[in-house]
Amino acid sequence: MRYHEKVEVHGHLMDTGVLARVLDDVLDYGGDYRVDHIDLGRSHDDESHAVITVGAESARRLSRILMRIHVHGVNKVEAGTARCEPADRDGVFPPDFYSTTNLETVVHLDGQWVPVEHPEMDCGLVVSHGRVRTVPVTDVRAGDQIVCGVDGVKVVLPVTDHSSRLYAESETFGHPLPSSTQPQAVLVRAIARQIREVKAEGAQVLWVAGQTVVSTGATPALVALVEAGYVDVLFTGNALATLDIEAALYGSPLGVSPLRSGRVQRGSEQYIRAINAIRREGSIRAAVESGLLTGGIMHAMVKANKTFVLVGSVRDDGPLPDVHTDVVEGQRAMRAALRGVGYALMVATAQHSVATGNILPASIPVACVDVNPSTVQALTERTSAHAVGVVADTGLFLEELATELVPDYRPSAGTAGL
Repeated sequence: MRYHEKVEVHGHLMDTGVLARVLDDVLDYGGDYRVDHIDLGRSHDDESHAVITVGAESARRLSRILMRIHVHGVNKVEAGTARCEPADRDGVFPPDFYSTTNLETVVHLDGQWVPVEHPEMDCGLVVSHGRVRTVPVTDVRAGDQIVCGVDGVKVVLPVTDHSSRLYAESETFGHPLPSSTQPQAVLVRAIARQIREVKAEGAQVLWVAGQTVVSTGATPALVALVEAGYVDVLFTGNALATLDIEAALYGSPLGVSPLRSGRVQRGSEQYIRAINAIRREGSIRAAVESGLLTGGIMHAMVKANKTFVLVGSVRDDGPLPDVHTDVVEGQRAMRAALRGVGYALMVATAQHSVATGNILPASIPVACVDVNPSTVQALTERTSAHAVGVVADTGLFLEELATELVPDYRPSAGTAGL
């Protein structure tokens, strides 16, 4: 190959499959490679180190390959100094901008390595007054100094602690194919312990939840977790909030009776009536303060003064007045709410979970819960390097977690699996 660059990578390269993915990506992007050196260490906990020469037929293709394998923690041996170019218009990066990963990243500027603030994937890097931060393409402004190319940029793979209690309790953590045969009770206990540890460190717990939380009868469990202080931030959409409010106002969500005796007559009408009632009040908080809304998840979030971000979609009815109907504004609200988050739980919502995974740093541990194994697998592969997948019924999982975290919580008869 006419153009080539020597790169290196550290970490648990073999048991995580990182090295194989790096070499596959080089070939998939039309390049070639030569493994110059590899040290696998002597024990299971030792990190490996590999030095690889990557080649391509053009400088542009080589740059794309190097940028692509950065996501695996691969860095140039001779890093160089970062090159910045000004954006020539609002909402447009320079053509060869550095496309970010969600890994811990540092940028070499004026002889110093500067850490990137709040790493996020699929963004650019803005340099301003000696600081570096990620910026989505929608928020870049003409004149912003944008890092271009891969020179002077390094990423760091999160360290996998094979001796940790979380890892040791179940070999299914980090397993590439989550399944319903996992020891769910063990996973729930481990997740509960990690949530306690995060809270003890003063960090916040983010929940990303879908409407199934309400339709499976898990509302009391989630309310108990909110009231106990284990839900600091909630990301969801119009559906969960409306179903929750409908149940609080009329006793059953989306026209389904509590005893499964069939659909309540004209059930969808009360769904719209619930939206209309909140719109008349002006907001969910106003409905709580006026005494209209007296129970449910959204009521608990307001009473506990916790943050919630509702982002809508084209299929939403209404929507509720709190819902962001502009998705870009919704993304901005989600980013703003992530400050201080140290753990994320994604429950039964692929759409909002993917959106959240896109803006989460890889250093934040994530638990993904869904009854569909393929959904769990897709989310764990896309989100944090510390992601854990749990294949489980939403209602039963939340009941178990609430029982584990809230000492006086007792599941109500007939709530789970409504």
